[in-house]
Amino acid sequence: MTENRKKTIDVALNRVEGDLELRIEHENGVVTNAWSKGIMYRGFENMLKGRGALDGLVLTPRVCGICGTAHLLTAAKALDMISGVRLPVNALLVRNLAMMAEHIQSDLRHGILMFMQDFLNPAYAGLPLYEEAIRRYQTFKGRSVIGTIGMTKKILEIVAILGGQWPNSSFIVPGGVASVPTFNDIVNCSYIINLFTTWYEEQILGCTIERWQQVRSEQDLQAWLDEDDAHRDGDLGFFIRFALLIGLHRLGRGHGNFVSFGQLELPEGSAVRGRTAGGLLLDAGFIGQGQATTACDQQLVTEHVAYSHFLDYPGGLHPSEGLTQPYVSPYEIIKYSFCKAPRYNGLPAETGPLAQMLTTGHPLFADLIAAGGPNAYVREMARLARPAELLPAMKTWAGEIDPEAPFYHSVREIPDGRGYGLIDASRGALGHWVEISRQKIAHYQIITPTAWNGSPRDHDGVRGPWEEALIGTPIADPDNPVEIGHVIRSFDACQVCSVHLLTNNVPATGRSRCVRV
Repeated sequence: MTENRKKTIDVALNRVEGDLELRIEHENGVVTNAWSKGIMYRGFENMLKGRGALDGLVLTPRVCGICGTAHLLTAAKALDMISGVRLPVNALLVRNLAMMAEHIQSDLRHGILMFMQDFLNPAYAGLPLYEEAIRRYQTFKGRSVIGTIGMTKKILEIVAILGGQWPNSSFIVPGGVASVPTFNDIVNCSYIINLFTTWYEEQILGCTIERWQQVRSEQDLQAWLDEDDAHRDGDLGFFIRFALLIGLHRLGRGHGNFVSFGQLELPEGSAVRGRTAGGLLLDAGFIGQGQATTACDQQLVTEHVAYSHFLDYPGGLHPSEGLTQPYVSPYEIIKYSFCKAPRYNGLPAETGPLAQMLTTGHPLFADLIAAGGPNAYVREMARLARPAELLPAMKTWAGEIDPEAPFYHSVREIPDGRGYGLIDASRGALGHWVEISRQKIAHYQIITPTAWNGSPRDHDGVRGPWEEALIGTPIADPDNPVEIGHVIRSFDACQVCSVHLLTNNVPATGRSRCVRV
């Protein structure tokens, strides 16, 4: 009789902005099935009901301590829509600068402090680049770690200068921004942008941003890597060499669907231009299943709960009609996550910097995906390279702020109505759907990037993006499944954004056991 070699392990991941549990089924050293278990319940939608119309500006930035500016901006955009207000140019410039500063700190902290920590895993101890990885990425000691902590703290000073504090600032309001930067404030912001750009070019790229922007294909990338020792020795070059050495380009394919809400409106008269004429620096869009759109229709967004710990409803609901009614039964065997399952036009879709580069039409990442499909290597490289798309625009926009022009157009009260705010936060597509009635919040729904990426199965039983990305992943050592960590961390998971209640009960059934990665 042939032995059944199918086994199950429970994997607990840290370094994902919160804790994440995965149930992994593997056979002959390869993942055959996966379940992503959001173990905490986030109740912000219900907390907001009945509160004042502006309370979302204060409460929703607390959804996440890393992307508070993104939630603030999204909440304000929903109220901008309901109010019908037209924003002053200065308000767009200040909003954009704060948002970009938050993006950049998140991208580099994730890449250097969280993702590349896995290069220090004992599984790689025999590799020729291992000792160099330790010198760079050892916790609190590695030279790249120390530099990243200091410089990402510096770039966040822009948010503090423009908004008073970070995190959990509340300076973005319907009609613009509540703070008016002085000439000295603008000079300080410009100084920080220039300082950070110099460090990013020297430490991360090993070249100027202008030189990096000439890399438009996989062939160009290899030529760039071979061109100069500085390119190979920068953290991006080191990432490329180590990632290819351990085969990250063969891990984490997934469904191949991408969604981006786009962001960073181009102010009237600005010298900054996007890659297309869409009015945004980073374009919205959907790619997948034979579809490719240059816009994102929020009416096609739905949320499913068939496998989530919420009261059931048939199919998926649009967020404006969405329900957030948590339900856990001790007899439930189907539902396994407190994360809902967002879908775009009925399809699961990954979101994040890679999706953003593809919907924006970045030639390098379009070429890499065409050649090898989505994978953990390209997904993380997009995150490390995204600041090169943002820093030049930041420099220009800081210089375009006019301290003598308005920063706010008056909004006396929020009228009754429905609105939504859509942006790409650091980790991807973020949406707030709001209904105001008699100066109170009647309905509020939030879909975070990690809800997209880390969703459980939907009404049709289709796996979420990173569940699907795990299928086919080889596991060399079930007691140290570092490959699982690579795939999940390439999405930059933020569990605190998707769920908010902790239980210590870890189920252990059959031959399942729990390991921590």
